[in-house]
Amino acid sequence: MYPSVTRWKTRLRTTALSLLAVVAAVGVGAGPALAADGNVAWTVRTASNGYGEARSSYSYNVNPGGAVEDAMVVANRGPAPLTLAVYAADGFTTDAGQLDLLTKDTRSVAIGAWVKATASSVVVQPGKTAQVPFTVRVPENATPGDYVGGILTTLTQADQAEGINVDRRLGIRIKLRVGGELKPNLAIENLHVTYDGPTNPFSKGDATVTYQVHNVGNAALSGEQAVTVSGPFGLLRVRATDVAAPPELLPGESWNVSVPLHGVAPAVALAATATVTPLLTDASGSTTSLKPVQATAHGWALPWTLVLLLVVLVAVLVGAYLYRRRDRAQRKAREDARVRDAVAQALRGPEPQTS
Repeated sequence: MYPSVTRWKTRLRTTALSLLAVVAAVGVGAGPALAADGNVAWTVRTASNGYGEARSSYSYNVNPGGAVEDAMVVANRGPAPLTLAVYAADGFTTDAGQLDLLTKDTRSVAIGAWVKATASSVVVQPGKTAQVPFTVRVPENATPGDYVGGILTTLTQADQAEGINVDRRLGIRIKLRVGGELKPNLAIENLHVTYDGPTNPFSKGDATVTYQVHNVGNAALSGEQAVTVSGPFGLLRVRATDVAAPPELLPGESWNVSVPLHGVAPAVALAATATVTPLLTDASGSTTSLKPVQATAHGWALPWTLVLLLVVLVAVLVGAYLYRRRDRAQRKAREDARVRDAVAQALRGPEPQTS
């Protein structure tokens, strides 16, 4: 595994977040994470101690006010001594669904603030390893629930050719559950459904259902998703297939979901229903399914070609009705005028004869 790279121009500060090479986050087994670039190469792994051996990441359950001590092992695989900075940072889920950590110049408020290494840097000789002890100290007023972050080693090197500095980071994930009442909960927000029908008014079209999965609880959660659309009274129901699960969301995080459904009948009125079953993972790796959450939204599924034909037909009928009504009115007006003329003629009597 290779470290992520953050670049910035010399003497200019960047706010861009680099990706994190985290053993657990990328699914690597118990082996070390490796950073290599030319003659510089190093690995990081968890120390073997009372918490376990060959762990892929750190995982703790600590009550408010409590503390744990652990260590990270750094190995220098290069031919020269290596000096690495060491720090901890809070984690977050990227738009790609991967775990990343805040950069060193971004303020952390949880893991990054509670984890302290015994030294801010470590020097590792070629072919040797060094342990970096650290302490996780949870404040008395910490809110119960899940927190994710990591402890990192970093190396900054100047790239003279491009006039930039390259910051390479390699670290290991830390998952912490602070003791207290656990309230796992997901919410479905901003649910919408749109419909795209074919030109043939009697053919089926496509619907798209969009929404956000929001972790409104205090536990890290993933979930299983199901999406359906139906016409009035639940008729003509279509179920989406293979709806991808969201990544494990940290408390407060949201994930945008867009689900296409094919073969949807233009039933005029559509009802879209999204169901998410939260999945809670404990420290042993066991997953528990929680009570599903559900939301429904409504939209239109109009066969526009047929609607246009109906509009044209109605316009023709209305035009014909108005024409006939005007024609009848004109005929009646002519007949009334003829009758008036006849009456007036009768009242005047015959015209006198002239000799």
